[in-house]
Amino acid sequence: MKNAFAIVTLSALMATHAMAQTPVAPADAAAGPSAAAPASPQAPDATSKERAGGGELPKVELSSDLLYKLTKAEMEFKSGQWQGPYVTMMVAAQQTRDPRLARRASEMALAAKQGGEALAAIRLWRELAPDSDEATQFFLGFVVLTDKIEEAEPIFAERLANAPAGARGVALFQMQQILSRSNDKLYAYSMVTRLAQPYLDMFEAHLVLAQGALSIGERERAIGEANKALVIKPNSELAALTLAQVTGEPEAAGKVLATFLQKNPDAVEVRGAYARLLVEQKQLEPARDQFMLLLKSQPDNVGALYALGIVALQLEDSKGAEQYFKRFLAVLEKSPGDTRDPFKALMILSQIAETRGDTAGAIAWLDKVDNSASAGYVEARLRRAQLIARGGNLDAARKALTEIETDDPASQAQVLLVDAQFLRDAGYVQSAYTVLENALLRFPDNPELLYDYALLAERLDKLDLMEASLRRVMALAPDNQHAYNALGYSLAERGIRLQEAYALIEKALQMAPGDPFIMDSMGWVQFRMGNLAAAESALRRAYAVRSDPEIAVHLGEVLWQKGAKDEAQKLWRDAQSKDPKNDALKSTLARLNVSL
Repeated sequence: MKNAFAIVTLSALMATHAMAQTPVAPADAAAGPSAAAPASPQAPDATSKERAGGGELPKVELSSDLLYKLTKAEMEFKSGQWQGPYVTMMVAAQQTRDPRLARRASEMALAAKQGGEALAAIRLWRELAPDSDEATQFFLGFVVLTDKIEEAEPIFAERLANAPAGARGVALFQMQQILSRSNDKLYAYSMVTRLAQPYLDMFEAHLVLAQGALSIGERERAIGEANKALVIKPNSELAALTLAQVTGEPEAAGKVLATFLQKNPDAVEVRGAYARLLVEQKQLEPARDQFMLLLKSQPDNVGALYALGIVALQLEDSKGAEQYFKRFLAVLEKSPGDTRDPFKALMILSQIAETRGDTAGAIAWLDKVDNSASAGYVEARLRRAQLIARGGNLDAARKALTEIETDDPASQAQVLLVDAQFLRDAGYVQSAYTVLENALLRFPDNPELLYDYALLAERLDKLDLMEASLRRVMALAPDNQHAYNALGYSLAERGIRLQEAYALIEKALQMAPGDPFIMDSMGWVQFRMGNLAAAESALRRAYAVRSDPEIAVHLGEVLWQKGAKDEAQKLWRDAQSKDPKNDALKSTLARLNVSL
């Protein structure tokens, strides 16, 4: 067999058995490398000179024995084994001196989360392909995350020394980025300090030192290094941003950025950072001014347009927000290479239209979220159906739900949940119950479906089923305060097992102490237990947070029992004006024989 043919065949074999993506440095070598199985090298063009990491590949004769071993190893690895295939690849790499086989062995070890074996394979990979930047980067990333960080220092030193003058700054940043992932921050910083020493005439060296000092809590040293970088290069936006970052205080950071902008008014990145900082500090009008200046120099800056829309909303300028979001979408449409999802802007525009009573306009904006790959596709489609239902067309709203395309089980369950809500709100309680009953056959452990199913079961007087469903929610989602509150309130409303009701509501209140409806439940169970003072206190707190008609009904009844009938009637009248059809108010007035 000719060598040339053997080499191409070996490359093709390796490409054929590629398992996943190109390897990346593990996120946490100490805990075990990434579970993803990286890919084998791609087969080079048969007519090109094959190279591996800058060096020629060895001329390997692909004997039938070697072909069998490699194929068997790949098949075993695919079936879930790793140790045998790993050994096969390592032995083959040592025998053939082909770095691709060592690389493949490292992939197998990483997929199996075997850190020691992965490092051994990576060492062999580097030995066989000493000029491979990929092998070196992977080795560096690996040793930095282990207790072998010292092995990285001579490699970094050599790379910095050999880097062309124009590329040394980038090499310094790459070094700092890799070392920033080390668990031993102090050792990593001492290494950075030694490695940067020959290059202290470069502003990049001081920025790297500033970041390293910040990582070990040496803020003053970090500030000093960032200032040195600015002295070397006064117009460096990166230096200004680093200084602002290491100051640690928003006010101090703002002063740094504002001072820099006075001297460098065209600094786009710094101005954007300054504007965002002002937003975080709730200084909305100054932030708007900064974004406007940014937009003046870059009229199609989509980031500035979006930010201005958000700021305008916060300033209650819906008209201005609408204009900015429309421009944002127009610019985005002209930039097919921009991967930003317009979903949020479309949702906001829909909400603005809805607020001013333009339901058709609101739906039109939602119709533009027509890409099922969009992260917000299902949310937009559900909102569209809700707007149709609000307009009174139940059939059209339910039809809109059936048109939602999604393979995600959680989203499918959400569609069914909304369908049941439409039926319930239209008064078709039994039909809504049936929808959820069928939905639970498909998604028996969905807490949201179970919760709404429980509430409908209660309305249909299926109380045992209601309690069983709520307790199932508690088991599936122990932090779901609504399930505890709903069961506790139901028991209190029926005047049974009041101590248990109190305990359930108390637990819900511990989870969400500021929830006015849980406060209302606590007031109601206290009332049922005869604790009028505690009931009044809890209900007044709830009503202060949210003046909901239901809370007003309960507080009014407590006051009525305490003799404060005028105040009770005032509360009930307020509730009636807000919700004339409120069933709780009607039943309470009838039971107490009160006429408003």
